[in-house]
Amino acid sequence: MPHVHGRFAPTPSGPLHAGSLVAAVASYLDARHQAGRWSLRIEDVDPPRCPAGAADTILRQLEAFGLEWDGEVRYQSQRDHAYEAALARLTQQGMAYRCSCSRRQWRDYGIYPGWCRQGTRRPDIACAWRLRSDLGARPVSWQDRVQGYQRFDPAALGDVVLKRKDGLWAYQLAVVVDDIDQGISDVVRGLDLLDNTPWQLQLYHALGVEPPSYLHLPLVMGQDGQKLSKQNLAKPLPDTEREIRQLLYATLTCLGQRPDPASRSAPVAEQLLNACRAWRPDAMVTHAISADLLGVTASE
Repeated sequence: MPHVHGRFAPTPSGPLHAGSLVAAVASYLDARHQAGRWSLRIEDVDPPRCPAGAADTILRQLEAFGLEWDGEVRYQSQRDHAYEAALARLTQQGMAYRCSCSRRQWRDYGIYPGWCRQGTRRPDIACAWRLRSDLGARPVSWQDRVQGYQRFDPAALGDVVLKRKDGLWAYQLAVVVDDIDQGISDVVRGLDLLDNTPWQLQLYHALGVEPPSYLHLPLVMGQDGQKLSKQNLAKPLPDTEREIRQLLYATLTCLGQRPDPASRSAPVAEQLLNACRAWRPDAMVTHAISADLLGVTASE
């Protein structure tokens, strides 16, 4: 069996909630079931969104649920040099270009029209960097381990931003560079990121690296039909032992893993050990998970 390396990569914009836990538990089980490594990466490339202490809170929450990671925690805020090197390589290939256009200028178009592809329209002002999706590998396809066969033409999605006008790195470039550097073989994440995968596959191809396998999880949805998220005021994970054990059991159930009902109040280490042995991603539903099944709601 090839070496497996999974990861959980939250943005420290606040404490983890039940939706975050679903992704963390699934990625943990997937890696451990295959006797693989599981790493923790804090995606803090956007400091204005990352309040002080949020990353430490996330670490404590994961520990409380028994989700122990391998090695040191990686922080994207310390990886500027690696992203610069990747952007330089893409620029040399003609796959990245400076763009002075604002969203307001192209808001009447479905996607950015590529006005700066042949030269920056306003080189005298702050510019973003974009990916030339029309020059990258296209179409791209992959076999998602839960969602099935996927095929996209990235050019139909537009030229995604790699570095913002304010100098901050964008998710698309940072996540690929770090997954490459850490040797991540299996990416387990939410379905809301599925349509980001085509750009990321183009980046893997341009950087000369085989992409990982992908498993996109169903999202946890509230009664209002919105994804459970910090923006929608999802409650932080509980911190009492009884609630932690019950929420872990509910999470395993929502992931289609059918844990023994007798383990509902079992210690988290026992629940995770049994779940790792019995992990079956093919038992997972593809549709949304109701937050009610997890016993959680938005905060009041």
